[in-house]
Amino acid sequence: MIEININKLDLQAVKAKLTKARTQLILDQPFLGNLVLRLPLKAAGSWCKTSATDTKSFYYNPNFINQLDHHQTKFVLIHEVLHCVLMHFSRRGNRLKHKWDLACDFAINPLLVKEGFHPPPGLLIFHKYQGMIAEEIYPIIDDSIDTKLMDQHLYDDSLKDGELYKDNLQNNSNNNSNSSYLANKPSPLTPAEIQQLSGEWQKNLVSSTQLSQQAGKLNGEFIKLFNFFLQPQFSWKSLLSQYMFSFIRDDFSYARPSRRDGNAILPSLRSSQIDITVAIDISGSISQNEIDEFIIEINAIKNNIRATIILIVCDEKVSKELIWRFEVWDELIFPVSLVGWGKGTNFNPVFDHVDTQEIAPSMLIYFTDAKGNFPKYEPTYPVMWLIKGNKNVPWDYRIQLN
Repeated sequence: MIEININKLDLQAVKAKLTKARTQLILDQPFLGNLVLRLPLKAAGSWCKTSATDTKSFYYNPNFINQLDHHQTKFVLIHEVLHCVLMHFSRRGNRLKHKWDLACDFAINPLLVKEGFHPPPGLLIFHKYQGMIAEEIYPIIDDSIDTKLMDQHLYDDSLKDGELYKDNLQNNSNNNSNSSYLANKPSPLTPAEIQQLSGEWQKNLVSSTQLSQQAGKLNGEFIKLFNFFLQPQFSWKSLLSQYMFSFIRDDFSYARPSRRDGNAILPSLRSSQIDITVAIDISGSISQNEIDEFIIEINAIKNNIRATIILIVCDEKVSKELIWRFEVWDELIFPVSLVGWGKGTNFNPVFDHVDTQEIAPSMLIYFTDAKGNFPKYEPTYPVMWLIKGNKNVPWDYRIQLN
């Protein structure tokens, strides 16, 4: 791009360009347009190379916006507001900032392109992440990746991370005629602000949904994504625990008591043992750390429900040396390292193996990315799929790992 001194730009003309793009969004796509209106427009100095948000405002470098066409301007506006409405500012946790920021951008940009928006020149679009959320993308990004972001995520910015966004534009001196109109770089959000803004953006999302329904213009991939975030969110550990505890067989026994207890037959509560088969997909997309965490969680629940565990490792086939049995009194520990094991994925061998057993399990838990061949028929016993990724399963209960 040809750089122009910010001081020589007509800032009002650049802001009018943004305002026109917002107005067009409100008319054509009121759902997105209403959300974009929630971010006040603020022209920024040379600290902002392209565009940025702190979830409170939309910051932009006038030089950058000046060189975009109308369609690209809409892309940039929606890109920033999606960081806000998808709560990227509150979901990072302990993840590395730059890698998390990349995951957030990789989740947003293919979605915008699919919906027909035009990206700025030179922006790389990784279509392989289409339909995935940032938490799913983050673990499969190469740690050594050196891709730069299109924008700045200011909500948890730091001096070290901020250096990644240094631009080559000259700093505006205080004598420049436009300098008094340019916003300074905002401070990172405090924990209290993050909590407050999370609630506000969720309300904004609900409000925009209602307005779009009234206008009869509620459709597209955005709605599917936002509906997911509007649903109550539970951790996979909590859902796994609820599911497993639902299979505890506490029942009443009417067995005849001993003679010294008298002749009356009274019901007594007894708890029987359940048999659980746990299958783990080692096709390559699930890391050893994730498997270890999964096993720890299963073991913690197992100790409270009197369960025998059959542990099966499978990729394209099931090998006898990769099947283990853990009794009620045994601690569930993963016996081997899975580094270098995984090949393709086929779910049939696990179900075929279970069919050869004399007694069907009380339940089967399958830990997988769901990218494989499923059995043609649903088994007679319940199956819980613990899924990493965005693939669906043909039957039974599905829990999202991320």
